[in-house]
Amino acid sequence: MEITKVLGWRYSVKNFDPTKKILAEDFEKVKKILRMSPSSTNLQPWYFIIANTDKGKKRIAKGTQGFFIFNEAKILNASHVVLFCSRIAADEDYMEHLLEVEDKEGRYPNEEIKQTMNGARKAFVNIHKSKSKDLQCWMEKQVYLNMGNFLLGVAALGIDACPMEGIDTKVIDDEFDLRQKGFTAIGAVSIGYRADEDFNATDKTPKSRLSENEIITLL
Repeated sequence: MEITKVLGWRYSVKNFDPTKKILAEDFEKVKKILRMSPSSTNLQPWYFIIANTDKGKKRIAKGTQGFFIFNEAKILNASHVVLFCSRIAADEDYMEHLLEVEDKEGRYPNEEIKQTMNGARKAFVNIHKSKSKDLQCWMEKQVYLNMGNFLLGVAALGIDACPMEGIDTKVIDDEFDLRQKGFTAIGAVSIGYRADEDFNATDKTPKSRLSENEIITLL
């Protein structure tokens, strides 16, 4: 599907068809989309929990109780649910691990380029750790970049999605011991296929966007 058609086709699904499941071969592509997203300095400060069983989806749905109950059905009726998590810190051990993985995969033609990249990544992390003092926020931005990439990627596969910040991240962190593992949940994306009666479908609720003149300046 041509990219602008993909953008017009996708929307945030509010009502998933629980009888329709993502095929195994498409699920492999879904996982690759998560892995291949860009991030600043290739920091990849993310972690994903994917639920495709009723038991798994119910665990994630614990974060929708109370005020966020309106999102419970979007989790339980979806084919799969992806929990997007961000690293809490980027320490020396993690950055050395990244560097060695990159080197093993042939990213660096020589040691000089390898260490130049290593120094650049550490410099950016230190800027956000010591100067801006917003390291975790900066890493969360990278995860949101992944989420946006993910929404477009699954739409290109003909898979519907609904991104949700409306979950209790404290409940989710506790449910999966995320903070003990060095991560925190920031949102979830349910994926699957729209139900015929979904009120948010574009033939029932047309998309609305600000005009080019309002949001774009050409120089």
